[in-house]
Amino acid sequence: MRILVTRPELDAGLEVEALAARGHDAVLSPLLVIEQVKGATLDLAGVQALIVTSRNALRALSHHPALDAARKLPVFAVGEATAESARALGFAKVIQGSGTGAGLAQLIAGQAGSSGGRLVHLAGETLAFDLKSALEARGFRVSQPVIYRAVPATELAPEALSRIRAGKLDGVILLSPRTAKTFLALLERYGAVTQGKRLVCYCISEAVAEVVTPLGFRVRVAAHKREEDVLALLDSEAASS
Repeated sequence: MRILVTRPELDAGLEVEALAARGHDAVLSPLLVIEQVKGATLDLAGVQALIVTSRNALRALSHHPALDAARKLPVFAVGEATAESARALGFAKVIQGSGTGAGLAQLIAGQAGSSGGRLVHLAGETLAFDLKSALEARGFRVSQPVIYRAVPATELAPEALSRIRAGKLDGVILLSPRTAKTFLALLERYGAVTQGKRLVCYCISEAVAEVVTPLGFRVRVAAHKREEDVLALLDSEAASS
């Protein structure tokens, strides 16, 4: 299948490689640009563990003056890819979650003590799951410093736009509601909404699908809110076509 990849740089490259390994033809047009929040304060005094729900947080941390102190703490990582990135950054104790925010909250509740000190969630400006509230409801004290932000892209990659207009793409992968909204905005900007509706939107969740469905886009939703389940959905569609 011919697929448009919309993830931010770095993660997008890994997704393109994963798609190629599965026999898909991928074209890249990142729809969110990740920026480090300069001057973000990271107070680690009395902290029992860090929480990381995105590799982007670890990339921002890698340039932060508190990195050395942070690496001495245990880190709860949302899933396998984030856990691998934490180990690569030098964290010795990494506790890996199942890939979802809700699952991570349950894991932390089972392994961390609510009286053992603060938890620090290294957060982005926009979050898909309210992990802080979920943990505070269980008696934990949680700080959530914002150390990175995602800024919407202002253009589609020329190759992506050319393929959309020529009908030479089968689908687009959308991993967040904000990405979906950016995709729609750019299609409208380029006058390519009609051509864009030829693509099937492969969505990581119902929340993403709800952005594009009202406008008449065809959608497929992954069984679970994980990137690997989106790729499995693509494989299943390709095998049945």
